[in-house]
Amino acid sequence: MGVQPRPGILDVAAYVGGESKAEATRVIRLASNENPLGCSPAAREAYRMLGSDLHRYPDGGTAALRKALADRYGLEAERIVATAGSDELIALLVRAYAGPGDEVLYSAHGFLMYAISARTAGATAVAAPEVGLRADVDALLERVNDRTRLLFLANPNNPTGSYLPAAEIERLHGALPPHVLLVIDAAYAEYVTAADYSDHFDLVRHSDNVVVMRTFSKIHGLAALRIGWGYMPAAVADVLNRVRGPFNVSAAGQAAAVAALDDEAFVRRSREENERVRALFVADLHRLNLRAEPSVGNFVLVAVGDAAGAAAHLKDRGILVRQMQAYGLPEHLRITVGTQEDMAAVVAALADWQR
Repeated sequence: MGVQPRPGILDVAAYVGGESKAEATRVIRLASNENPLGCSPAAREAYRMLGSDLHRYPDGGTAALRKALADRYGLEAERIVATAGSDELIALLVRAYAGPGDEVLYSAHGFLMYAISARTAGATAVAAPEVGLRADVDALLERVNDRTRLLFLANPNNPTGSYLPAAEIERLHGALPPHVLLVIDAAYAEYVTAADYSDHFDLVRHSDNVVVMRTFSKIHGLAALRIGWGYMPAAVADVLNRVRGPFNVSAAGQAAAVAALDDEAFVRRSREENERVRALFVADLHRLNLRAEPSVGNFVLVAVGDAAGAAAHLKDRGILVRQMQAYGLPEHLRITVGTQEDMAAVVAALADWQR
């Protein structure tokens, strides 16, 4: 039979990202939750300055980046692990803590990589139902058992845009047995302005079984460089440092990320512009009698009925959005909040599609 993969690998559906190309004079990319403002000019310059050092290995310990993160958020640098995007951090956590016979729990409409990583490690992926497209703490707790090793919770959640307030996260953690590692995926945290939302760092600091994941791909606009990071108990950091690659974050990525952290004005502008344009877009959708789910992120989940037809019509206009069949939401599109001009084009195209 020749070389064969481990049992179960071929049963895993590969992750497919949002489309990036269309046959149109102007392509509006709203399928991957990218920052329409780009990235900080300081980050771009830091990246450019590394051009003469491409023959050098990066700092395998990401010391400058971890120090910058610790200074920015008031954390302990030794409890930070930097990775090649959040995807690598998810994979490392599953690889280190779950395997055949174990279960990895997540909320039903959570990020696809939770289940994919679990299955590729030989573990069982378990989805807990949501209520109103929002993670349900009680449903999650009902599915925790002796085999549960990790619980992934995106907060805010992609693709629904919903979030759980700090009190609910604390209730969830308080009811978990100590052998379950709670992983809070806060990729969109910088966009949230709700008073009852928490960055969860204090929960990590005072617990042995909580990890908070963050990324530079979203509000910082560094998706091409693949830089993620996690804040975690020292023991978990020690484990991940043993299993990650020795030079897993590029030198250019580290330099750009440090510069991005210093540009608080860019982050603030990105957040404010996102809120402004998102509100205008949602109001326009309501005028078209299209339901937009409440979102605190830089994207909106829209119920359109014939999602495939709507997506095809938008693509014909050069507008790329994300269909949600893989997330169990076949009648929805996830649409990134772009510029005001971008969203006006989406509204016009959807209005034309409805005729």
